[in-house]
Amino acid sequence: MPDTVSNIGEVEFGSELPSFAPDTSTDNTKRFGKYVGWDSPRFTDHEGARKEGLPGAIVPGVLSQGFLGAMIHRWAPDAEIIAIDTVFRAPVLADAPHTITGTVTDIDEDEGTVEIDITITNEAGENRVFGTATAKLPK
Repeated sequence: MPDTVSNIGEVEFGSELPSFAPDTSTDNTKRFGKYVGWDSPRFTDHEGARKEGLPGAIVPGVLSQGFLGAMIHRWAPDAEIIAIDTVFRAPVLADAPHTITGTVTDIDEDEGTVEIDITITNEAGENRVFGTATAKLPK
């Protein structure tokens, strides 16, 4: 399968979407927090987050979901994301490398939709966030 698809006919069952490494830096989480009004140390400062009982600054869950959506749009720029359903197994730590992956698990050519298993994994190979997404592609 190519790195990008433009319509449902180009999608193959079991195909892996191109993975990517999101920007999990505290600079990025600070920038995100500024725009949504979340400037808590849990997202912006490792020491401050540790004082709150966390292992370090974390990436906000909604930003992690945004990364998942970005992966889908990198693969299918014209897709409409219908749903992203995630399970947050453990925090995505800021300033730590993570990889986002996805695999096509269902195709409905009549509806023009695909289901994708999605995962955010840290460099130790631990799945921090996983779930499914449904996207509609042009026919």
